[in-house]
Amino acid sequence: MIGVSTFCLHQVPLGDAQEQISAITDRIEVMDEGLHFLNSPEPLLSHDGYFSIHAPSRGTNIASLLEPIRKASIEVMAQCMGIAAEVGAGVVIHPGYFAWAKERERAGQQLARSIGELTAIAEEHSIQYFIENMGDWEYFLLKTPDELPIIRPAPLALDVGHAYQMKCLDAFLSCPAGHFHLHDNAGDRDAHLAVGDGTINFAPVMAAVRKSGLDPIIEVENFSAATKSMARLNAL
Repeated sequence: MIGVSTFCLHQVPLGDAQEQISAITDRIEVMDEGLHFLNSPEPLLSHDGYFSIHAPSRGTNIASLLEPIRKASIEVMAQCMGIAAEVGAGVVIHPGYFAWAKERERAGQQLARSIGELTAIAEEHSIQYFIENMGDWEYFLLKTPDELPIIRPAPLALDVGHAYQMKCLDAFLSCPAGHFHLHDNAGDRDAHLAVGDGTINFAPVMAAVRKSGLDPIIEVENFSAATKSMARLNAL
């Protein structure tokens, strides 16, 4: 089953977004931000379907060198994991960032510390969580496969568009992944285009997805792009 992220309808209330997405799939990933921020599991419990949750990323940083900010970010993730546990959802988390180039190594150490804490929280809630690779965003961690050791033992959420923008999609596809985000671009910017509207070859991507047995998530800029992507992926 191919799912769709509510990111494509972030400008409308969550309930309305869920209704629209349900017309094309029962698999929904909630972008836990803005109008779709989850204060409780109720919006998901009152809706039929299978869910994953993209944890809040704006304003959080699990790799922060400022310990109060890192701890507060972990608290936000823990709240998200608690909600996810109520609906049997997995949680996707961004790896965090550093403010200055010379802080990269220390930020990696902070991320590793956070991974340890998040793993314990996920085990407590009996849920899965995944760390997403980043696109060409300055000072973010986990942009290339050689950085994967810093997130162990957390599984990778492979964002195909980000990997392609970083010119390392093929290398990422050879790595184990526990979750997939699908969107297209022309290699120049993180455009979140409909599948087929950029220059990514999705045949090997879908081969890797099928081999994994996982349900990938379409994460595109609008609902029209989501329906277009669904049709094109099903035709591969």
